[in-house]
Amino acid sequence: MEILLQQIINGLVLGSMYALVALGYTMVYGIISLINFAHGEVLMIGALTSWAIIMGMQEAMPGMPGWLMLLVSTLIACVVASALNYTIEKVAYRPLRDSPRLAPLITAIGMSILLQTLAMIIFKPNYKPYPTLLPPTPFQVGGAVITSTQIMILGLTAICLAVLMYLVNYTKLGRAMRATSENPRVAALMGVRPDTVISATFVIGAVLATIAGVMYASNYGTVQHTMGFLPGLKAFTAAVFGGIGNLAGAVVGGILLGLIEAIGSGYIGVLTGGVLGSHYSDIFAFIVLIGMLTLRPSGLLGERVADRA
Repeated sequence: MEILLQQIINGLVLGSMYALVALGYTMVYGIISLINFAHGEVLMIGALTSWAIIMGMQEAMPGMPGWLMLLVSTLIACVVASALNYTIEKVAYRPLRDSPRLAPLITAIGMSILLQTLAMIIFKPNYKPYPTLLPPTPFQVGGAVITSTQIMILGLTAICLAVLMYLVNYTKLGRAMRATSENPRVAALMGVRPDTVISATFVIGAVLATIAGVMYASNYGTVQHTMGFLPGLKAFTAAVFGGIGNLAGAVVGGILLGLIEAIGSGYIGVLTGGVLGSHYSDIFAFIVLIGMLTLRPSGLLGERVADRA
């Protein structure tokens, strides 16, 4: 029972990060039907920027509290990642908006490789230790262990999801996003600026990806130029699992995928005496993807498809 509880905690932490990144995928897809495969690299840029800012602050202001360093570095990283995603949308995707779907898809893959290469040149290819800025003392919960970093991840994810749901459902920007998703031409006739709405969607997705990247780095204690590839791919799997284009589906898919991955790898580790487990954690995400595409291509909560005039 203790093993199950521990893996549930690990799965919720992992699933929270997947959910935040999956929301970026599903928001962009819901509005312009584009799979932004460079989204994982935005997570990586956010995490590396945060690491660079923290290193600078530790050198310049060694007495600064850890939580404040984490907060400041995350805010600066969000600004950098938002500017990057805004530029990517304007330069790489907007000119191809009316092209066949294959063109922006190939562009997204190319942008992913380009960002990885630029990050490798700027930050160097070696793994960098991400400092532990919150108290490392673990807390006991029914025989399982949870750290203050993991508590922060769960709490911050809940806050981000609540703010996003409020933004989409109860604000002027949210109404504009939903109108653009339904029919951009009719929305433009109603006074909505589709280009502005799409750019705002990319900026919001970048902020969520950056927060997830900082969480990922804080939880695993390392950053590197390829760190966004697998989380990005798994977040895409989570979006498909829950129903891509559906915000609630992205959250449900992310959390369920995290739980499946953590529980599956945990019990494989127990059965093999710790020899296997973490080495095979990645296969569960893609088993879920293949199974979902085979049995229910629309996802758990169904794909939200707009009626086009």
